[in-house]
Amino acid sequence: MKSEKIITVFGSSRARPDGNTYKLAYHLGRLLAKAGFTVCNGGYKGIMEASSQGAKESGGKTIGITTEAFELRSANSWVDEEISAKSYIERLERLIYIADAFIVLKGGVGTLSEVTLLWCLSVIGEIQKPIILIGNVWRKTINDLKKHLIISHDEAQVLKVVKNPEDAVELLKELF
Repeated sequence: MKSEKIITVFGSSRARPDGNTYKLAYHLGRLLAKAGFTVCNGGYKGIMEASSQGAKESGGKTIGITTEAFELRSANSWVDEEISAKSYIERLERLIYIADAFIVLKGGVGTLSEVTLLWCLSVIGEIQKPIILIGNVWRKTINDLKKHLIISHDEAQVLKVVKNPEDAVELLKELF
């Protein structure tokens, strides 16, 4: 990989260090750093902290994009570069436009909003960056959405669902 690529990682801020999702994010951060990618995320706890810690402990660089909308929060200690946004929407914009690709782990309403925004921007052609979702939960979610909404096959193909962090990083290496 010739130039440094930034991968924005999305997922739950509620993932706990003793949980599988947190451990998965930590492992993902390690793999991304070892492959030469910079890890970017929202800079707070949960998946953001785990992926940043994994990247840092593997010699990688991390970026955390925080927001003044969350007054009582500060970036986790694994963030190298903190970029502050005024609003939640501005934060999402920065997380999207700084990235060369996206990886999404399990999350809640916030993660769902991030995925659907990325998906929409990709479908309308505003961004042309890989969107990789890790875990069977995403395959089930997309299939349910296709059943109940009006989503074409081509639109669904924008999202790449993989089993695990290894598959996600291998896909990124192939693409870059």
